[in-house]
Parts: sequence; structure tokens; C-alpha cells
Amino acid sequence: MRELLEAVAAGECSPAEAEAKLNGYVTEEAGRFDAARDTRRGIPEAILAEGKTPEQVASLATTALETTGRALVTRLEDTHFAALEERLEETVPDAAVDRRGATLLATAADHDRPALEATVAIVTAGTVDGPVADEAALICVDAGLAVDRIDDVGVAALTRLIDQVERLRAADVAIVAAGREGALPTVVAGLIDTPVIGVPVSSGYGHGGDGEAALAGMLQSCTVLSVVNVDAGFVAGAQATLIARAIDGARTSGS
Repeated sequence: MRELLEAVAAGECSPAEAEAKLNGYVTEEAGRFDAARDTRRGIPEAILAEGKTPEQVASLATTALETTGRALVTRLEDTHFAALEERLEETVPDAAVDRRGATLLATAADHDRPALEATVAIVTAGTVDGPVADEAALICVDAGLAVDRIDDVGVAALTRLIDQVERLRAADVAIVAAGREGALPTVVAGLIDTPVIGVPVSSGYGHGGDGEAALAGMLQSCTVLSVVNVDAGFVAGAQATLIARAIDGARTSGS
């Protein structure tokens, strides 16, 4: 502990970094950031922008960068992004920012991103499923997976999907996002022998169009697959990461 205190006194370690090392989390006005979650669980804490002010999001993201080397932000709006961009210019000007729709990954220049020997296929039934797929994709990118994005292959025209079967079979795990009746994950799982994670999307018309029909359809799948909650791209990406990490570990130990 003395070395840590001396580092803070010398300006080599910020108080936030010291608190994260001592407690595993950092307490600030916007809340508590779980800086140790990645070490403890294998998945970093993501900052849910929805329901937070732009200032709160910017503050938490800066803390994440300072203590873990990167910040994952989900469900952000343009006002959140503007506040975060301004804060990063002031505090971490060399951070790299990858924004995909409502999801953002900011990475410090000295952050050492892992590289997993595994590929995840991220599949969408239609364009409307893109934002949920983006959320899953950035979680996988942060973990060091190779991402193969396969878009707009819904079951209304099966030839679009059949054309991509070899790519799907080459992946180690697949995340499949679909709204409406949610049939695509079932079809994909019937064609490949790798784990499939279905993500119901809140799109469609009338009754069940809020993702309930898609969720029910995936839960009743006659082919084996895992299912996450409606629009839960982060959870799907996290689950795919854990699977891929196990695959990478097996390949590495066997080589």
C-alpha cells in the first residue's frame, strides 16, 4: 500500500486508479464504477447511457478509461456523445473512439487489447436489427474476437442465408438478431454445429411487435440455441466472449 500511496503523491497514479486497485471500484457523484469486473468476471462493466445525463455518462466513461484503459457505453444518444467527446478532448485526447449506432468503445492509447483465436459471426435478419447487433459487436471487438458481420439474411428469402452458410460454419460462435417472429436463429442453428445465441429485437407490427413474439419464438426453438432478453446485444456479446475465450484457451493449450 505504501508504494501505491507514494505513486499517488508523485503524480504517477491518480486517486481514482488507487481507489480501483484498493477497492475494485471507484465512487463518484455519478455512481460507482466496477473497475475490477473484467478481472473478476471476464467481462467489463458497460455504462448504460439510457436514463443518465450527458454529464454523468461523460464522467463515468472518463473514470472507466482512467482505471481500465477503455470505456464501453451503450444506448447513448447524440447529447451523451457530444458531452463525452468534449470530456475526452480535455482529459484523454489520445483516446481512440469507435462509435457504432448507439454503442461506443473508447480506448486509451496505451491499452493492450487481447487477441483471441476465435471468430464470432454476428447475423441480422434485417437492417432494423443493426443497432442491437452493433452493441454485441463492440463487446466482442473489445474482447479481441474476430467479428464476421453477416447482415440482412432474414427468412423471408432463404437464399440470402443459404449463400452464407459456409461463413457461418467457419465461425466458433454465432449471435443472431431478429425481430418479427424471430425465426432466423432457429434456422441458423439448424444449419451449423457451433453455439448460437439468439437475440430477439423489438421490431414488427401490432401484437408482439415489441419483441415478445420474437422472444417467444426463440424460446420455443426446435433446434438448440441460447436466448437472451429483448434487444440485449450486450448480454449476447458477453456470452459469446466467454464461449470464445474458452475455445481460445483450449486451442492455445493444445498448440
